[in-house]
Amino acid sequence: MLEDHVIVEYFWNRNEQAIRESSLKYGPLCYSIAYNILLNRQDSEECVNSTWMKAWNSIPPQRPNKLSAYFAKITRNLSLNKLKSRKAAKRGGTDVDIAVEELWECLPSSFDVEAEYQKMELLNLINQFLYMLPVQHCNIFIRRYFFVQPVKEIARQYQLKENHVSVILSRIRKELYLYLQKEYFYDV
Repeated sequence: MLEDHVIVEYFWNRNEQAIRESSLKYGPLCYSIAYNILLNRQDSEECVNSTWMKAWNSIPPQRPNKLSAYFAKITRNLSLNKLKSRKAAKRGGTDVDIAVEELWECLPSSFDVEAEYQKMELLNLINQFLYMLPVQHCNIFIRRYFFVQPVKEIARQYQLKENHVSVILSRIRKELYLYLQKEYFYDV
């Protein structure tokens, strides 16, 4: 497999090999992210294909240092947008809905999602908080709330009981809530 910097150079030089190499190296990662969100093979494949098109259109001017994270973010956003459009008229109980609801409990109801400044401030605070966590807890949190992996799958990967993973996530959310409160991000 090619190194990331070589693939990025392919994108910059408009060499179609960039898409083939990206798909070969990062296709399974992107598909698992899309499938964890959409739970539909066809929609997941569509989002992964759209990931390559979006990357083609954004590199250049972007020059990502870590392609796995770059592609993961694109795939995640495309998948969440597809899910949102699929569920526009109804509310479901998928893992995505549950994960978002669990994390949303940490935020005040008056939080304005559209305010870019607040989003960046929140992102910075959450990143600072995650750096303070033990590595395993940080990874569990990211797998649940970024990659939207089911608790059962996370438990299997870390050889833990599902209940233990749920307890870890619950404690992290409570710690995050207190951390955000302490940093004066909002008043309770």
